[in-house]
Amino acid sequence: MSIYAIIETGGEQLRVEPGRFYNIRHFALLKQKILSSNTKILIYRVLLIHHKSIISIGHPWLKGAIVKGRILHSHLENKITIYKMNSKKKTRRKLGHRQNSARFVVDSICLNGKEL
Repeated sequence: MSIYAIIETGGEQLRVEPGRFYNIRHFALLKQKILSSNTKILIYRVLLIHHKSIISIGHPWLKGAIVKGRILHSHLENKITIYKMNSKKKTRRKLGHRQNSARFVVDSICLNGKEL
């Protein structure tokens, strides 16, 4: 595609294009009651927009730039197993952890109120 944006969300920077799916961890509203399917989201932390041959760079973010999307579903990621063992001491510790994640699709990228 000739248009993409780089956004910052969940402590990560993602290159997003309209019509594609992405997984977000550490999203601000990852509570199951708040996020349901087809919840519309607006992301204002846009670092860069590339449209045709024009590149707009923000410092640190672009003013008037919005990435519009919607949440498809929220889910738990695969379990991470943490195992600590001290040899010759007979101490063992096994923990597990699952992170919340949300899958969303980008509907459009807007700059200064105009859809690109």
